[in-house]
Amino acid sequence: MKGTCLCGKVNYVTRGDFLGINYCHCKQCRKANGTAFATSAAVREEDFEVVQGHEHLAAYESTPGKKRYFCGRCGSPIYSKREGGSTIYIRLGTLDDDPIVRPEVHIHVASKASWYEIKDNLPQLDAEEGLWF
Repeated sequence: MKGTCLCGKVNYVTRGDFLGINYCHCKQCRKANGTAFATSAAVREEDFEVVQGHEHLAAYESTPGKKRYFCGRCGSPIYSKREGGSTIYIRLGTLDDDPIVRPEVHIHVASKASWYEIKDNLPQLDAEEGLWF
C-alpha cells in the first residue's frame, strides 16, 4: 500500500498485512491530529518504508521513548514509533489506498473528547491494556 502527506513530499509504502487498526482517543493523539481521535494501523517495522521525502520528515518525542513523525513542510502526521519497538503506527488518513481491513477497537476512551460520542459497537478500552496488536 502507498501513502503520502498532504503536500506529497513524503511518500511511503507498506508491505504485508496490518497487525490491527485502532481509534486512539488519548489527549496526545487528539492534539497531534487536531481531531477527536487518531486512526492508526499497526505494521511491522520491516514492512514500512519511506521511499521519498526523508528530508521533509520531522519528529517530536511526545512521551519518553515515543516519537511522532510528520511532514515538516505541510504538517501531516505520518506515523509514530516507540524506541526499541518493532511496530510502526501509520496514521490511516495518509493512505492513498483502501486498507481493506477496518478499525477493531477504541483505545484510551477514559480520556476521550467530552464533545465526541462513540456510536459504534467496537470494543472500548480505557487505556491500551488488552490491546492485541
